Amino acid sequence: MKKIVSLAILVGLTAPAVAAPSYLTRTGDGGYRVTYNYTDKAKTGWYVGGRAELGFWNWKNKYDTSDNFQGDKEYGTDDFSFEPVFGGSLFGGTRFAYFWRAELELGYLGYFEDADVMAQYSLQIPYAMANLYYDFTNGLYVGAGVGAAMPIEKIDLIGYADGTDRTEYGFAPMAGIMLGYSYELDENLVLDLRYRLSGMTGYHHRVDDLVTEDNDLVWFENEVDFILDNSISIGIRYEF
Repeated sequence: MKKIVSLAILVGLTAPAVAAPSYLTRTGDGGYRVTYNYTDKAKTGWYVGGRAELGFWNWKNKYDTSDNFQGDKEYGTDDFSFEPVFGGSLFGGTRFAYFWRAELELGYLGYFEDADVMAQYSLQIPYAMANLYYDFTNGLYVGAGVGAAMPIEKIDLIGYADGTDRTEYGFAPMAGIMLGYSYELDENLVLDLRYRLSGMTGYHHRVDDLVTEDNDLVWFENEVDFILDNSISIGIRYEF
């Protein structure tokens, strides 16, 4: 009986953690032993996948115009807070040193539009990021990434003809930190849940040669502050 109990304790101590990779087993001294079965040997460490994302944007627009086109100062700014948008991304990466992953992500943060009696405004943000993740044995992971966002802003002033550069194609450095959870569905498919806090620098957009009802030429510009994005996503990774 004592031998059976001892064997059960030994098995319990050497069994892998619930969410640990199948090639890692815990040793009695708290370390890890690397073992492989035939399915593990077939894996290359590379993976691809995709995510669907719900984001919440926060930023401020600051407006300015020609001296002969000045409006009410209280309408000189717009504050946007936790505006919901839907986006997604495609990614590919590789695992190295057992717990680390390097990843390239190409995505679309989403599309936002707003309108009033004077103007129609829209903003959409494609992006590219290089990410580095650390995977814990319980399925949780943390990460950080750097890259660039390519915001596309469009401003249409209602009732004013002509005008140049109503659409602005910007470029903004971008960075983020991530917290997530991975769950193995089978030998190759992994469910990926992720929260990301990311931000990007602002940009400047100016529309020249607007024609008023009196045939005056005026300009209008928008200075976009730092954009902060909180996003949650669900995705699938396929591991080769």
